Amino acid sequence: MKFNTKTIHGGQIKEKAYGAVMPPIYQTSTYSQKSPGEHSGYEYSRTQNPTRHALERSIASLENAKYGLAFSSGLSAIDAIMKLFSPGDEIISTNDLYGGSYRLFEKVFKKFGLKFVFTDLRNLNEIENLISSKTKLIWVETPTNPMINIVDIEDLSKICKTNNLLLAVDNTFSTPFLQKPIDLGADIVMHSATKFLAGHSDVILGLLALSNDELAEKLFFMQNSSGAICGPMDSFLTLRGIKTLHVRMQRHCENARVIANYLKKHDKVDDVYWPGFENHPNHNIAKSQMNDFGGMISFTVKGNFDLVKRITSSFKVFTLAESLGGVESLVNHPATMTHASIPKEERDKIGITDNLIRLSVGIEDISDLVDDIKQAIN
Repeated sequence: MKFNTKTIHGGQIKEKAYGAVMPPIYQTSTYSQKSPGEHSGYEYSRTQNPTRHALERSIASLENAKYGLAFSSGLSAIDAIMKLFSPGDEIISTNDLYGGSYRLFEKVFKKFGLKFVFTDLRNLNEIENLISSKTKLIWVETPTNPMINIVDIEDLSKICKTNNLLLAVDNTFSTPFLQKPIDLGADIVMHSATKFLAGHSDVILGLLALSNDELAEKLFFMQNSSGAICGPMDSFLTLRGIKTLHVRMQRHCENARVIANYLKKHDKVDDVYWPGFENHPNHNIAKSQMNDFGGMISFTVKGNFDLVKRITSSFKVFTLAESLGGVESLVNHPATMTHASIPKEERDKIGITDNLIRLSVGIEDISDLVDDIKQAIN
């Protein structure tokens, strides 16, 4: 089954009771049993829910994985992964990552004895020097948030296998439409399905996909024991969003290409971060492991924070808001919004400066988007 067909049919089972085309919303907390311990496969909705299972089968299909798990948010999905480890274990992470992930690592799990080492994962030679007997996992975003850096998943997976480490990839920016980390050697794929997968800015939800039986059993146990599951309505909405993922991503990519090239030529714009440019670091890797270059762009303007505030507050089609990946275009100031939890000195090291702006390019008419950028900057 090809990907565009998988978004609609992948992992789905025909509904037997009435022939519903869409998986029903099983808005129930519990299920009747014929006798103690004898049930039809479902006991309690924290543990099992048919609507959630339909979504979990869908993401497994899209990522060419054996298992899918759905959570109440992307961070709760990451939380479940981190609970696989014990005090004293070390995790190597990209130094350019979502501020919420950084906060979870440094402010929550660090005090429980996990050690996090942040580095530029594009530099594969340096990674070997950071691996110790305590290292258990490498955590990577690619493209990264917000600097749109590209990390070589396949080469990183070889390092992990050589050193008996797990490799987890945050695939939120790419989605499986553009990139399939498991095919490239990753052990776990994570999505903030809030973003491109659901696609309509109306759901908070996280997803994991993997194929290892033992690892999946541990994560299912964590999902049930900690209870950070998503409800059936959010599962339904995300599954509905996935059905148009392929057509939406095509337009996201098309619009982002035009906008990136427009920004690159603008005399008030300094740097533009978009992996489709030939001079973008690791552009060739992006070409080889992605099907296109995505709908996310970051850029810096030639001016101070006052100018940035005026620009970001002047958009009329783009909305100034956190999050990304919806059908509508969003503009974000990482330093004061999504990445404010990262200390300023750390932000500055990786390029999250006060004059950096991040765009989530939506699927509106491209001429309206370009006109809006033009009037906002000018």
